[in-house]
Amino acid sequence: MAATGTQAIVPGLERGLKLLRLFRRTRPSITPPEIAHELKIPRSTVHRLLQTLEEMEFLRRADGGGAYVLGPAVLSIGFEYLSSLDIVQLSNPVLSQLRDKTQCSAHLAVLQGTDIVYLSRHPSPSAVTSNVSIGTRLPAHATVMGRILLADLSSPALHGLYKDKPLQRFTPKTPTTVASLERLLLEDRRLGYVIGSSYYERGVTSVAAPVRDHLGKVIAAINVAIVDTLVDESAVYGKITAETCAAAASISAMMGAPMPMPPADPVPSRRKRTVA
Repeated sequence: MAATGTQAIVPGLERGLKLLRLFRRTRPSITPPEIAHELKIPRSTVHRLLQTLEEMEFLRRADGGGAYVLGPAVLSIGFEYLSSLDIVQLSNPVLSQLRDKTQCSAHLAVLQGTDIVYLSRHPSPSAVTSNVSIGTRLPAHATVMGRILLADLSSPALHGLYKDKPLQRFTPKTPTTVASLERLLLEDRRLGYVIGSSYYERGVTSVAAPVRDHLGKVIAAINVAIVDTLVDESAVYGKITAETCAAAASISAMMGAPMPMPPADPVPSRRKRTVA
């Protein structure tokens, strides 16, 4: 009989993958004692895991010291995965045009757990531009693209995802509870797009819209990121929002999505602008 559930898990592989997931953008290097402490495994086991991963080039020593950083094999797998996604290839020309039309950085992201992962980036020609890179992970609840992706979830699915845990605040506008997040998502779902000013990062406004598949399910989000001092507010709530929604609809059409309904209230009133 085939093993099912936890009986099918290979402990060594599980530990190796958990070890790799300890690395983050804000934490590029880790020492063996830190790994042993966080994974709650013996240092001898950590040593064997590190030796194996280093031999396979998934890890390398940081400047010859005791800490480790991710190696080229991890990057190779990541980029091979990203390049295999049809949506990236299909969306790139559209996002490039969106960048050119708005003069703002344009991006594509998908939901992975409680994070969004950037799959595509088209930087603004401006000297001041978005500093995210392909593969960057950001918390979904604190980002405008995250809200677009979370808005497609049912209420039980949303609560199951976060299990009512407090959410990290990044600016005064970031929700810190699932209940407050859900109130935002109700309006996001109604509008069909999101405009957020200083939502994740102060001084930056983002306009995001959903990308749907042939079943109408939201499978990705696109956005443009705008430095507030460089673009007039009327352009954000007019041309830039309209262009972003049109680009999302174009990518969705290529994915076989049904004809979308026009966004509700395409030019929000000033009263609604202050809510985002």
